[in-house]
Amino acid sequence: MNDAVIVDAVRTPIGRRKGSLSAIHPVDLLAGVLQSIVERNHLKPELVDDVLVGCVDQVGEQSVNIARNAWLSANLPESVPAVTIDRQCGSSLQALHFAAQGVMAGAYDIAIAAGVESMSRVPMMSTMQINGSPMTASLHARFRLDRYHREFFDQALGAELIAKQWHLTRDDLDQFGLQSHHRAHLAQTSGEFDQELIPVPLPDGNLFDHDEGIRPNTSEEKMRNLPPAFSDLELITAGNASQISDGASATLVMRREVAESMGLRPRARFVSFAAVGVDPITMLTGPIPATHKVLQRAGLDVSQIDLFEVNEAFASVVLAWQHELKAPWSRVNVHGGAIALGHPLGATGTRIVATLLNALEQREGHYGLIAICEGGGMANATIIERL
Repeated sequence: MNDAVIVDAVRTPIGRRKGSLSAIHPVDLLAGVLQSIVERNHLKPELVDDVLVGCVDQVGEQSVNIARNAWLSANLPESVPAVTIDRQCGSSLQALHFAAQGVMAGAYDIAIAAGVESMSRVPMMSTMQINGSPMTASLHARFRLDRYHREFFDQALGAELIAKQWHLTRDDLDQFGLQSHHRAHLAQTSGEFDQELIPVPLPDGNLFDHDEGIRPNTSEEKMRNLPPAFSDLELITAGNASQISDGASATLVMRREVAESMGLRPRARFVSFAAVGVDPITMLTGPIPATHKVLQRAGLDVSQIDLFEVNEAFASVVLAWQHELKAPWSRVNVHGGAIALGHPLGATGTRIVATLLNALEQREGHYGLIAICEGGGMANATIIERL
């Protein structure tokens, strides 16, 4: 089996909803990242075997295979194919799994895994804003959605049910949100994101070069004063949930021998992958079994992982995960996460890869583990080893 390695991982700064990136078409947002990862590695783009892109709301400006449209928009070779993937919040991490697995299987020598979401221009759940519903009578009957007065599987409801199942208080959730902002602010001001960021030229001539969602001046009092974000829920607020955001990210994956023959430095190798399904009502517990599965496949345990990245879809997700895995907080989301940085759905997986890879290098860590919860009750997880 071939050794699949990460040569580079980059991302745009993350923009707030209706913020700095909202003026940019998502095709062009992704195109800029694809072009940048090719150029900064002096890669002949015609050598890329495939481009795999995560995107959740594939409608409107993000429809008709945004992966292909972005590659062509970047004026890159027509001969290179591209595909768009939806595994909800883990879409671009799944794209990365497929890219790495393709290299390991011998189907690819070079692949790019990427992700994009412009939640300003294509609002979340836009794919449901047409006639008909994905929720059939049999799904309603099987999962008894009427108990919760819901017409579909609802992530906010799942996050609240998880908080109550693990006996988490509103203060627990808010304290976690506060920590995310503080850690992200420290990473931003100390330049720890610099290596992964690709500044984005804006239509007004300015350069967007920093994550826009971080709130360095937030406080316990401000967190406590936020009202619940949903009328029938008690614990979930804008302060302990991920931000609605815009962004794109990309990872360059190669067969190790090919990278070395081209004079490129392999920065990490793939150790193991996992994908799981869980109860679609609570929905967001998936990172727990996904972490167990990916560790078991790697022959590792929690004590051997230097850094963990568990996507901060909601504070309760990470708190419940930590309660079960007992990973030291000093190794979990060390640069903050989606609560502070934002969660451009399709882009988050490979965004986290870029952040984790750089954090491992900065701390001279060995193994890093990523776990992401996903809509409909799924999760995927990955372990990489810094080289």
